[in-house]
Amino acid sequence: MAEKKTWCDHEGEVCDSVKGFDVIDCSSCGFKHIVPIPSPDELEEVYRHEYYTSEKPLYLERYREDLDWWNLVYGDRYDTFEELLPPNRRRILDIGSGPGFFLKHGKDREWETVGIEPSALAAAHSREMGLDIIEEFFSADTAVQLGLFDVIHMSAVLEHIPDPEHFLGIVRKNLTPEGILCVVVPNDYNPFQLALRTACNFQPWWVAPPHHINFFDFESLEHLLTRSGFDVMCKESTFPIDLFLLMGDNYIGNDAQGRACHAKRKQFETNLAAAGLTSVKRSLYQSLANLNIGREVCLYSRRTD
Repeated sequence: MAEKKTWCDHEGEVCDSVKGFDVIDCSSCGFKHIVPIPSPDELEEVYRHEYYTSEKPLYLERYREDLDWWNLVYGDRYDTFEELLPPNRRRILDIGSGPGFFLKHGKDREWETVGIEPSALAAAHSREMGLDIIEEFFSADTAVQLGLFDVIHMSAVLEHIPDPEHFLGIVRKNLTPEGILCVVVPNDYNPFQLALRTACNFQPWWVAPPHHINFFDFESLEHLLTRSGFDVMCKESTFPIDLFLLMGDNYIGNDAQGRACHAKRKQFETNLAAAGLTSVKRSLYQSLANLNIGREVCLYSRRTD
């Protein structure tokens, strides 16, 4: 029987223990997260100065290499925003805007774009592309300076936030009535990962404390958004890259193998787009979302009033 752990206001069965942290399936939060939870002060130095240098030194270089593929990904998201909103509502905030390519795609589509990004390196890169970037963490204090937006996008953000429900409460205040929130997070403890642990003796490589604090799947993220005043409109996964591991292509700790698998994923999606079958790809990923399969959870939700 799994050990149950209580830490301050958090209690749940221990899923894994890595680097002095336990991952618990928290009954009070409704999703898995590490304990102890790092404080905002402990995380600030990492995301301001270290993330794109020590943690992801090749991030910008790889991003540029993959930019044509990223623009296909971003095109899907902006298509969805434009389907859900009337034509006169085109103001978007990207929280954790990184190097700015998502906002650049929107600006090229004549959206009014604003980014908020704590990394000095990433913010500087974005400004070189002519983007409006606030070099700061998103918080209650910075939120009041930003105004209202028709869309708020945050990809690879919520897994790093010490108190996601509080954070979403602040985000909600920056959305126009019936505005759209798009959240993208890793889909962790998914069926393919669990199969790799059970059948292939893989260790939980996706557990990376203290940077990844929270671990979501489709159900737990939807419940969190609902509690936070949002109505989920669309659920979509991304390519289930763990398939390669199940087929024997072990890219864990092998950068060259990882890039090769990623190239195949890109080719798959690029060929579907070239054939005019993007809608088929998206229908496939929406179906996989219902099975909790896919490397990422992508939820589009509307602010409820």
